[in-house]
Amino acid sequence: EPIAWTQYVAGGVEVRAITDAAACPLATIDGATVTMAVRAAPGPGYPVTTCAAVLPAVATSVSVAGAAVALPNANPKRIAVIGDTGCRLKGSYTQACNDAAQWPFARIAAHVAAAKPDLIIHVGDYHYRETPCPAGQAGCAGSPFGDSWDAWRTDFFAPAAELLRVAPWVAVRGNHEDCERGGQGWSRTLEPAPFDAATGCNGPAPVFTVPLAGLTLAVVDTAIAAENKLNAREAEVFAAQYARLAELGPGPFWLLQHRPIWSAGGTAAGFPYGDNKTLAAAARTTLPASVALMLSGHHHIFQALTYVEDLPAQIVAGHGGDYLNLGKSADPTGWIINGVTVASGLHDVGTFGYLLFERQGDGAAATPWVATNYDAAGAIRHVCDLAGRRITCRPK
Repeated sequence: EPIAWTQYVAGGVEVRAITDAAACPLATIDGATVTMAVRAAPGPGYPVTTCAAVLPAVATSVSVAGAAVALPNANPKRIAVIGDTGCRLKGSYTQACNDAAQWPFARIAAHVAAAKPDLIIHVGDYHYRETPCPAGQAGCAGSPFGDSWDAWRTDFFAPAAELLRVAPWVAVRGNHEDCERGGQGWSRTLEPAPFDAATGCNGPAPVFTVPLAGLTLAVVDTAIAAENKLNAREAEVFAAQYARLAELGPGPFWLLQHRPIWSAGGTAAGFPYGDNKTLAAAARTTLPASVALMLSGHHHIFQALTYVEDLPAQIVAGHGGDYLNLGKSADPTGWIINGVTVASGLHDVGTFGYLLFERQGDGAAATPWVATNYDAAGAIRHVCDLAGRRITCRPK
């Protein structure tokens, strides 16, 4: 049976499937049989075919090989967010991938599926199995690794197989999906743009948007954005992308990008660390007022920040399975990150989980949202109210 899902891409929605059969499976859209096209043919390390078909906006039913997949909902009431979900294998930096307590992504995926969201956002970093499990470590023994189908299937597609069918996806590229790491798997399977068969890995993508009722999601590919040192050339590119959002409508926008801008993974000697200097230089004067929220991963924590400056609120939901950040939870009020001051917020370290947004009201542009942070067992940890550019969180 193929792995199948629906996904927002530039210009609309596609039905996608991954199969090890000789031909692409048949899709059925509103009772009519559709032959899916080959998106990515088998290649080295990838003995599978990725297939795709455009889903008409007026479609009322869709299935792949006889099994139903989700239809898009233009007015979603419940949006699930997960991020940084893979299991870490990189040299001596290893995670017990065979232990569901230490790598709980399958459990998280099951809880998200049970919540029946209308839309699922993954904020990036699906592929973490980069090097072999060290000899003698039972926690990861037998794990595949590298930019291969075996590693991608084990890290993401197998544990997410049920969740993929529950709701349409918006897939954000993480730094682990750049072309030096897991980029081939990303480009073959989840990349919103057409696959570049000549190179085997797509380069940075332009901004694309997902128009919803009273809300537009704007997806920016920040996989390569230099973090520790300003890259002036990259900053110019990202500044142009951020400025373009002002041309795409009045908003409100949620900015979806893997790397956060004015966020820190923790503090050392009292100073925040892990900010992105390139994106900060690009965004400080170019983000339009129509951007209400920045939604990211990258830091393996749950974090929600409101700033003294008139900037969008920031949520980091990078606690979906990979080895969590070290350190302690703290009150981030007063943190100064790239010259921007945190007015209030939440910095929660050491707990795996996921996020669920629930719309309050009828879908008008000014409608507030409630964002609930759940742990890996499906228990509520925090409830956050998002109104305009401010987010206020409280314990359960």
